[in-house]
Amino acid sequence: MMRQTVYIREEQVKELLTLPEAIEAVEIAFKEKAKGQAIMPPKLIVPLPEGDIRAMPAYLTKQKVAGVKVVNSHPNNIKKGLPSIMATLVMIEPETGFPIAVIEATYLTALRTAAAGALATKALARSNSSQIAILGAGVQGRFQLHSHKFVLPQIEQVKVWSLHEDLAQQLKREFEAQLGVEIIVCSSPEEAIRDADVIVTTTPSRQPIVQNDWVSEGVHFTCIGADAPGKQELDPAILKRGRIFLDDLSQGIESGEVNVPIHKGLLKPEEIVGELGEVLIGKKEGRRSDDDVTIFSSTGLAIQDVICGAVVLKKLGLM
Repeated sequence: MMRQTVYIREEQVKELLTLPEAIEAVEIAFKEKAKGQAIMPPKLIVPLPEGDIRAMPAYLTKQKVAGVKVVNSHPNNIKKGLPSIMATLVMIEPETGFPIAVIEATYLTALRTAAAGALATKALARSNSSQIAILGAGVQGRFQLHSHKFVLPQIEQVKVWSLHEDLAQQLKREFEAQLGVEIIVCSSPEEAIRDADVIVTTTPSRQPIVQNDWVSEGVHFTCIGADAPGKQELDPAILKRGRIFLDDLSQGIESGEVNVPIHKGLLKPEEIVGELGEVLIGKKEGRRSDDDVTIFSSTGLAIQDVICGAVVLKKLGLM
């Protein structure tokens, strides 16, 4: 009898993949990458009139999971009633190349991105961090709020700034009581980041929105927004002060928070300390003192997608 490819809808993914499971899976993926157990070329980005599409293949050799994700980025989609990011993941059997499943992966993408951000904060921020600033109140701002509260349960206050203040107010209404934290909507990025221990940036900005002179010693940055060439959210002077970690060196230099400063000669690739996975396996030193400014730049890795896809397949008995 011919095998059939299974189609898995978003509703099923939401039921089958929890935040704790995503964090655990993504941590395994980062560690295995750091140990040389991942095959993953840099994502292929194709520019489109109002955004881009990306193809992201990966194979985790020890886990025996492989797949390809296709995802877009169209920041203006909010005006058209569509998500700015939508994704489809094809999970492939490594031994035969058979497409086991096609997964609607927009939710999976948001969750695994939030998992990576929270993992980085847990590994690099001061352990007593209690105040967080989130710049951007869209999908990723919301997911990062949830994932950070999970890994840092002691968070007491969250300051949120968004170009769309209504989104920030909506985030406050929905999650303040649910998560048991005080959420303050701020009128400027500077107001949001003053006194913050952790700063999470989730905007599609192409100009720095965080200035160096606003940033005190000891802060940790988790930078999510800069995931394509030309995007940046931080003043390059912050990068010069900080210990920088990428999710993937080649991809991060090409399209992460460091891409514009490196292209302009303001930062050298050798000033990057290493990858997050190297910190997680103890190969590289993360935070060395309470005064260190630490920076994690996330561009999103296909290994995150395939390992989260594998969690879904295992629960359905397909792996």
